[in-house]
Amino acid sequence: MKHFDSAGVEIAYLDTGGETGEGTGKPPVLLIHGFASNVETNWGGTGWVDFLRKAGYRVVAFDNRGHGHSQQLHELTDYGAPLMAEDARRLLDHLGITRAHVIGYSMGARIAAFLALAHPDRVDHVVFGGLGINMVRGMAGTGPIARALEADSIDDVTNPTARTFRAFAEQTKSDLKALAACIRSARAPITAEMAASISAPVLVAVGETDVIGGSADELAKIIPGARAITMAGKDHNRAVGDRTFKAEVLAFLEGGQSLESSSAAANNK
Repeated sequence: MKHFDSAGVEIAYLDTGGETGEGTGKPPVLLIHGFASNVETNWGGTGWVDFLRKAGYRVVAFDNRGHGHSQQLHELTDYGAPLMAEDARRLLDHLGITRAHVIGYSMGARIAAFLALAHPDRVDHVVFGGLGINMVRGMAGTGPIARALEADSIDDVTNPTARTFRAFAEQTKSDLKALAACIRSARAPITAEMAASISAPVLVAVGETDVIGGSADELAKIIPGARAITMAGKDHNRAVGDRTFKAEVLAFLEGGQSLESSSAAANNK
């Protein structure tokens, strides 16, 4: 991981660079991970980086502020999706990338939405993974999650959902205080009208049993021209590395027919 200065905050990033993606006419792909995760957990271990590189893309990814190898910040004012979207934009500036495909997962999808809204000229195609209609409805119950992160021990956490977040944060060896500040920070709303104004082509992809993200179809109906897919039998965590998810994203980025569209066409013959 390399580092760059994002308006005074040290951000760690991965840039596969090299020959991959150069001279192919394909925009690079920027990956934005979810809450309590990092580049390696969200994108490396799930096979996304290798998958996209083999498809001929230059892949860029970064650890969000307060996550992974990026600077750990502990004030509420240090966070918020619009602010974190500017870290993404500054990384593109730092690397001299004028326009990129953007794939965000969970919190990363929310950040990707703000990036597409604030800087539409920088976003070619955008994928909202792990976040459907709850992008505009908002996430309930952040208080228990923050308290779970601040607890002296996971043994003190009784709320099942909050305990899951605490366990994941410990698994990724995260700074619990930084994560608590991140989730407690003011959450700028994305209204249905804002989502509908996103000009980039949009793919919404959510696991079938993902109660955190909510319905992919419902969000896609709000955004003109958006495509939605649902990963069968997958919850919020297990949908990330789903093979169908990867194949659908590749078809979307390259303008091809999705697997779901292909299946529907075959069934109609």
